[in-house]
Amino acid sequence: MSPWEKLLERPHPAGHLVQFYQADETALARNVARYAGEGLRQGDGVLLIVTPEHQELFSGQLSGLNIDVSVAVKDRQLVFCDARPILTEFMMGGRPDWQHFEAVIRERMRQVHPTGGAGLRAYGEMVGILWGERQFAAAIRLEQLWNRLLDRMSFSLFCSYAIDVFGPEFESSNLEGVFCAHTHLVPTQPDGTLETALNRSMDEVLGAEAKGLRLLVKANHPGARAVMPAAESTILWLRKNRPE
Repeated sequence: MSPWEKLLERPHPAGHLVQFYQADETALARNVARYAGEGLRQGDGVLLIVTPEHQELFSGQLSGLNIDVSVAVKDRQLVFCDARPILTEFMMGGRPDWQHFEAVIRERMRQVHPTGGAGLRAYGEMVGILWGERQFAAAIRLEQLWNRLLDRMSFSLFCSYAIDVFGPEFESSNLEGVFCAHTHLVPTQPDGTLETALNRSMDEVLGAEAKGLRLLVKANHPGARAVMPAAESTILWLRKNRPE
């Protein structure tokens, strides 16, 4: 099992994970199911604030992991909430409001019943909705409110954004706030498949230059940003610094 797979199954206390997924929603569903499913097995309560489409997709993935979703929902160990209506409850003047946010999220968390005094895992897509509507400042503000709540409560958090780092429309200029708000950027393929493919491609296309670029990427990773897998870190650096 890779370190990233272990992280999904046993996230750090107050860990704040994020994944970019637009190119592969199935990969997102697998990672969320691993994160939520292992939590359910350990007795954690799981709160999933998602779109209706993703609720169906994630439920299917959880069932594939031999999780009885209907029983978990009935017992309130697993609670699904519709992301967009919750978002409207704490948006004030186009901006997330702390007092309303804290009240709304704490109320949803109280609806979740871990077993045996275990912990709480949350997954949310509200920041992704804001980002998709190009409300970048509001999305970063919401991430900051989540971090404020993480400082006050004991739970782990997983977020996602419909961003394709390979897509022609990709813009890196707005992402710095996203990276600074999270502890880890989760790879699309936690087993290292993307890293293997990227290294092979760099060697074939760049030749001797590939080794120097890898060292340059590693040396220029700011300490304040999320811990990133090598593949995603390299792709993001190349798109920003060597787009050609």
